[in-house]
Amino acid sequence: MLKYLHISNYALISDLQMAFEPGFSVITGETGAGKSIIIGALSLILGQRADSRAIKEGEQKCVIEASFDITGYGLEAFFQENELDYDAANCLVRRELTAAGKSRAFVNDTPVPLAQLRELGNRLIDIHSQHENLLLSNEGYQLNVVDTIAQNASALSAYRDKYEAWRAARHELQQLRELAERQAADVEYMRFQHRQLEDAGLREGEQEELEQEQETLAHAEEIKSELQQAVRLLSDEGMALSMLREAGQAVSRVGGYVAEGGEWAERLRSAYIDLKDVADDLQSRGERIEVDPQRLEWVEGRLSELYTLYKRYKAATVDELIARRDELAAKLQRIDSFDDELAALERRIASAESELADAAARLTESRQAATAPIEQYLVEQLSRLGMPNIRFQVDVQPATGYTPTGRDDVQFLFSANKNKSLQPVVQIASGGEIARVMLAVKSLVAHRAGLPTIVFDEIDTGVSGEIAHRMGEIMAAMSEDMQVITITHLPQIAARGKQHYKVYKDESGEQAQTFIRRLSAADRVVELAKMLSGEQVTEAALAQAEALINNG
Repeated sequence: MLKYLHISNYALISDLQMAFEPGFSVITGETGAGKSIIIGALSLILGQRADSRAIKEGEQKCVIEASFDITGYGLEAFFQENELDYDAANCLVRRELTAAGKSRAFVNDTPVPLAQLRELGNRLIDIHSQHENLLLSNEGYQLNVVDTIAQNASALSAYRDKYEAWRAARHELQQLRELAERQAADVEYMRFQHRQLEDAGLREGEQEELEQEQETLAHAEEIKSELQQAVRLLSDEGMALSMLREAGQAVSRVGGYVAEGGEWAERLRSAYIDLKDVADDLQSRGERIEVDPQRLEWVEGRLSELYTLYKRYKAATVDELIARRDELAAKLQRIDSFDDELAALERRIASAESELADAAARLTESRQAATAPIEQYLVEQLSRLGMPNIRFQVDVQPATGYTPTGRDDVQFLFSANKNKSLQPVVQIASGGEIARVMLAVKSLVAHRAGLPTIVFDEIDTGVSGEIAHRMGEIMAAMSEDMQVITITHLPQIAARGKQHYKVYKDESGEQAQTFIRRLSAADRVVELAKMLSGEQVTEAALAQAEALINNG
């Protein structure tokens, strides 16, 4: 329930503080005093769009803060999921607006996005203003009323799971068909490309090998000549190996006389062996070098073929060509399997639709079972509200197809007169009748929906007298299980409240300002008398006001 509301620098309000209590509270005041401003501030707390023009003229920032007691309303999971501090006895919600157009929201001093604030707000307060009577023309709202009374949340959740699975499968089938159509037009060209790359006999690292071989073949004569020269310099008599061997022998002969002689001889012997191995390798490699113009021509042709493929397929390496070849192979394999995939998807859709139909049937059954209790309750309440000949029917008809909420079209049919056939309620009900229907619907739904607080913003427009008194009785009855706050201009409803607040405007200063105060018992009698007789309060009006309060 709403415990406390603080409004600072909003519209005509400089600083306003209101403490609320459980039960039925009423707010009254003259037209233009600023009652709608309070509703606007509450709407901001609930996450509605902000307008910097709502900031009090001359101020840079406005703040609206509310405190709620959310004990027993099952919101622990919401706070845990959104990583918010949970304080059931004192949940603080704050909204700040700046003249620069910035808006910030906080829950228990933690910044939250507006979507999150809105989600929480929808579970804290239901504000019903006059324009919300138009909800009766919304079939989605009517369906929601039926579902709330049917208490079919689990059946609706199960249906939505089946609906999403069915819809996803149908979407997948559509995409697969479109893909099949697109690729069917290109399949021959894709086969040609794949065949060309397949016939190319590509190997990883082939380009590097070919380019190295090309260099060797192009300089074969020079390589062979230079290697032979190196071998001669190392191996011929009087050349490097011969001299190195002789040096080793010389050192060996004096090894017994010089301490380092043995080490020197060993190092010369090791160097001789290494150079001998190099000479053998050079000779072997030189003997394998051949001048082969035909092989060179083939290598250059193969490289030219690779370069052409690079250009054609926008590749830079053989590895990229191989990847393109494999990609084409996979696409061609997919195209060849389209028929099988399409058939499998169609079987999956048929199975999903069968499960969806069963879930929809269970949902329809729950809604049809709820129609009689809804009709009975609304007829009883509307009869009390001055419609003795009321007929009301909840018409549940099959929809043309599956929707996210089932396969039902729900419409409220209404007739307030004996000689009138049932018609959609918004087509034939007057403004006052619609207000009474909405009050009855709200009283029906409020308890089942589990909302802590409901606010009625002049829902009593178009009614008066005894009907107003009975509307007050319904609101008072609702307040036994929840907090009800109503803004009203009717004394019959105001008299039913347990707490009475008066909104008034002070225009004595440079700027008009809106204030609110809770009325004492004596002040409340005077306020009700003014609502009955105008500013000139008479003894008769005071007596009538006391009678209204006492009879409440």
